[in-house]
Amino acid sequence: MDARFPQIADHLLLIERELRVQGWWSEDMPEAGLLASQEPFCVDTLDFSQWLQWIFLPRMKQILEQDLPLPNASGILAMAEMVYANQAEKSRGIRVLLHQFDELITEHS
Repeated sequence: MDARFPQIADHLLLIERELRVQGWWSEDMPEAGLLASQEPFCVDTLDFSQWLQWIFLPRMKQILEQDLPLPNASGILAMAEMVYANQAEKSRGIRVLLHQFDELITEHS
């Protein structure tokens, strides 16, 4: 197991919490076809917060639960900066968390 797993698991919970606090969490899963986009971040089918909730968080939890290799890099903050450019204050918390996530992923154990 990668030594970063416990810290990443805790961090994923913080990201989920922030999505809920900001009202960006949905109880209704998008249709399967929307989740199957081949575009980065599903930009053609999902809002960024939907991608975080329905693609990113489950995929990262699966990696942790199955003891799979972590990605070598993460560029989620760059996407968040573009998506939330007009919501700088409201998105500050999620951007901080995504920046920290990017740093955790790029750390070498």
